[in-house]
Amino acid sequence: MKVDILTLFPQMFKGVLGESMLRIAQEKKKINVRIHNLRDWTSDRHRTADDKPYGGGGGMVMKIEPIHRALTSILGEKGIKKIRNKKSFNKTTKIILLTPGGKRFNQALAKRLSKLKHLILICGHYEGVDERVRFLSTNEISIGDYIITGGEIPAMVVLDAVARLIPGVLGSSSSLTCESFENNLLEYPQYTRPRKFEEREVPKVLLSGDHKAIREWRKAESLKRTKKMRKDLFKK
Repeated sequence: MKVDILTLFPQMFKGVLGESMLRIAQEKKKINVRIHNLRDWTSDRHRTADDKPYGGGGGMVMKIEPIHRALTSILGEKGIKKIRNKKSFNKTTKIILLTPGGKRFNQALAKRLSKLKHLILICGHYEGVDERVRFLSTNEISIGDYIITGGEIPAMVVLDAVARLIPGVLGSSSSLTCESFENNLLEYPQYTRPRKFEEREVPKVLLSGDHKAIREWRKAESLKRTKKMRKDLFKK
């Protein structure tokens, strides 16, 4: 999968891309991530990528021109035209604007995005982006109902969640099926050595060697935890 990230703060991605699973995914050539500094597509000597909002108000708004130029550089003029006609746009490519008003990101959406060949993430910042940027994107995503400084951290969240679902990125495919939010359930409790820690012991069933009993215990604990912590998921 190709991933292009459009941002005003490219240095924020260095640590995330250079460590853990995302580093391994790149080394395995399962993902090819390119970070684009939107200021490279500005046209003035100050590299201005934002401006005051029409109609007044506090803060600054990201300009549309640098974003349009960056997308044109990545996709070409024909690609931009296809975006404007959503019906003819290549379904293997998505241009996602990270914004508080977008669709709530979840595991099901991560799975759908992991099947793409090309993912482009636009990171908003300041008071947001010029409204006309929405006509250049194919989707809008939010990672939750709260305010953070910009779209860079949401882009990292989406990238991490999507990349780990690409076949071959993780060492064991079975680990994916047992994680939280699979089948709308939270993951069951996990234990490792030591068997006893400050009067708390590992449940005996996990030491029994009875695989059927272990599976049943895990399913029951998963249901119990989901009902207690996430009643909205449990209802599903």
